[in-house]
Amino acid sequence: MKKFTQNFTIPCYDTDASWRLKPTSFMNLAQEAAGLHAVHLGFGYDDLIVNNTAWILSRVHIEFLDTPKWRENITLTTWHKGLNRLFYLRDFILTDENGKERVKATTSWLVLNLETRRLVRDPQLMEEGTVNLENAIETPADKVQLPKDVEPVLAFEHVVGYSDVDMNGHANNAMYMQWAMDAVDYDIASARPVRELTINFNHETKAGDSVALYRYVVEQEDGLHVFVEGKVSDVSAFCVEMIF
Repeated sequence: MKKFTQNFTIPCYDTDASWRLKPTSFMNLAQEAAGLHAVHLGFGYDDLIVNNTAWILSRVHIEFLDTPKWRENITLTTWHKGLNRLFYLRDFILTDENGKERVKATTSWLVLNLETRRLVRDPQLMEEGTVNLENAIETPADKVQLPKDVEPVLAFEHVVGYSDVDMNGHANNAMYMQWAMDAVDYDIASARPVRELTINFNHETKAGDSVALYRYVVEQEDGLHVFVEGKVSDVSAFCVEMIF
């Protein structure tokens, strides 16, 4: 099964004030679909944890072509594209009842040894016959480059708590996106849809960590670019570029 498909109806708690699917909610859906597909293919959580290793999401690039809204019936399809240099690549396409593409995404993953905290590169981790080289987005997610000529503004500080932490004991990747959206001016985030975003996960955060959220805003020809970096002391936990 090279492709894995799930059907959903958008619930109210996954939408914003404009009834649109939140970026955080899409990331949660994608994360679960990726995990379920990996289980079917023999390299899911239970398979890796035997060797004290786990999947770690490193980079995400999402294009919101026409963000679905509350009560819409959607289909999320995912597949993996194998090992590309350091990263294992996995793509996603979300379509509506008419088969129209509404959201596309590409993600880059690493395998981490949970004891040594070292990366594991194993070309034999997945069978070659499970790879699908089709692209939802042709280019892998890039490194976010924060603007050098814009002074960042401290939006707020967030203390990692119970609601942020996942089964691996650190803040879940989707929560970083939630903090980033909260760092955007509400008038922008609630009224203007995110058209595109790229997020890099640089360092894990755990319960009790205080994460300072810094915001950069740049108006460009293709839209309003909002960058958010989350830092624990002087260490960058994540950075994201959003285009509204």
